[in-house]
Amino acid sequence: MPAAYGSLPFDAQIAFFRRKLAMPSRSWTDIVHEHHDHAFVVAGAMRMALVEDLQAAVQKAISEGTTLQQFRKGFNRIVRDHGWRYRGSRGWRTRVIYETNLRTSYQAGRYTQLQKMDFWQYHHSPSSSDPRPQHLAWSGMILPKDDPFWRTNYPPNGFGCKCTVTGMSRKTLERKGLKVSPSPKLKMRRVKIGTRGPNPRTVTVPEGVGPGFAYPPGRDAWMHTHALPPLDPSRGFPAGPRIPDFPARDLLPSPRKFSANKLLPTFRRGKEEEYARAFLAEFGADIGKPAVFVDATGEPVVISDAMFRDVRGRWKIAKHGRERYLPMLAAALKDPDEIWVAMEWHHALGKAVIRRRYVAWFELPDGSRPGFAVFEYGRDGWLGVTTFPRNLPADELDGEVEKVRRGIRLYKRKP
Repeated sequence: MPAAYGSLPFDAQIAFFRRKLAMPSRSWTDIVHEHHDHAFVVAGAMRMALVEDLQAAVQKAISEGTTLQQFRKGFNRIVRDHGWRYRGSRGWRTRVIYETNLRTSYQAGRYTQLQKMDFWQYHHSPSSSDPRPQHLAWSGMILPKDDPFWRTNYPPNGFGCKCTVTGMSRKTLERKGLKVSPSPKLKMRRVKIGTRGPNPRTVTVPEGVGPGFAYPPGRDAWMHTHALPPLDPSRGFPAGPRIPDFPARDLLPSPRKFSANKLLPTFRRGKEEEYARAFLAEFGADIGKPAVFVDATGEPVVISDAMFRDVRGRWKIAKHGRERYLPMLAAALKDPDEIWVAMEWHHALGKAVIRRRYVAWFELPDGSRPGFAVFEYGRDGWLGVTTFPRNLPADELDGEVEKVRRGIRLYKRKP
């Protein structure tokens, strides 16, 4: 039976959570506000398989009504299987993961249902053991569903918040003799978060709302569901949201020298295996002999000759002379300057996919052409890019690099 987290055991909650994509992250500050409508993250869980197992455990809790105690048993198994060392006590960590995801997904489902109502009423839960004064002050307040208050104060409004919202029509409002409340004047505050992590930032939230909670769960997903799809699939993958916005001059380390001896000769048809082997050998793999490479964050990447074959098994290597730089792509994967993970919209599949991007900044031996190599992969495939822009000023060259630095940065090489 679906979990009844509140008064309704309904499919909207289950569907909302199921649409989320598992996404590795270093800190809870990597994803805030409406981006949670699309991504499932657990602070410090940076390996995809680990995040996916945690997501499956939460999905089971939502779909089958798993209790916190049952969730903890599954959590123990997942931690053991992946060797995950998490911060905080087991009791605190499991409660935060379990309750926060169940409450936000429940309220997201309610958000979809409430669209049919003209007015919404805020309710503070009497079961709260430590009531927040602001939440008590809002309890009973009735506002139109399009009031700005709901854009930042729709519950939950912080960790452990049990507040909820109900809806009513204008006829119900009049029949019960209720009056619409004046829109409250919110006092906004700026809060610094993630100051101990790699991506500190400042967020603006109303008084009484915790950092990361100033958004209505489900609104962003609901708007995407009702939005028209793009018409031009030839545009490929658009740049996703830049999360987080770190200082503009947080640049890559200085470019490293790349030996000319490692570059491959100009491509000759019939020599495809030689080029594939040059890449595979960097990871201890060979034709018909795959290998598993573990990156700087602990994420495994399967390396095999299938990476260089099309759906019919034919070699697919030659690409505008870029095949010479396959060893440079291997270097970007093995020893990147940065590792990013981001959600991208896949036009052909009609859905978002998770892509992991390895970025490395190199300089050819003569020093004339600095450029960068990017190795990117997801479940739908991989992509290799080597770019040596010519005759660009330093600031414009930096701009070219910035185009591939988006999503969540999981790793940065020390200079």
